[in-house]
Amino acid sequence: MPILLFLIDTSASMNQRSHLGTTYLDTAKGAVETFMKLRARDPASRGDRYMLVTFEEPPYAIKAGWKENHATFMNELKNLQAEGLTTLGQSLRTAFDLLNLNRLVTGIDNYGQPPSIQLYILSVGPSDYAIWDAASPLSSAMSLPRI
Repeated sequence: MPILLFLIDTSASMNQRSHLGTTYLDTAKGAVETFMKLRARDPASRGDRYMLVTFEEPPYAIKAGWKENHATFMNELKNLQAEGLTTLGQSLRTAFDLLNLNRLVTGIDNYGQPPSIQLYILSVGPSDYAIWDAASPLSSAMSLPRI
């Protein structure tokens, strides 16, 4: 039962518009929606659980937990608003705390196996969009082209 956590930057800077006229937040939402649609086509995804976490202060940062259904996740994603500050450090801590809690509760990790974590961070900054896969070293972060 994989848990996929999406950490979305909901700071005010995500209200910036791209050359296409869409906000960065709308672009991030669209990326998550596309990922979810593509993942749903894979028969191996039946047991997947998803979490939606934002840059807000805990506990308000948790928009959809791993026990929420797909419809709740998508509704919360659709209703995200960009406001407030960029609190990347606190947001990462919240995300990893939630993933560690899930690993403890479900016993998903076994001796001799690496942690079963995938964390996707959607944000914008001076270094363009970036998606990090927490199962890999941060040095292997994948940078996406600036929108």
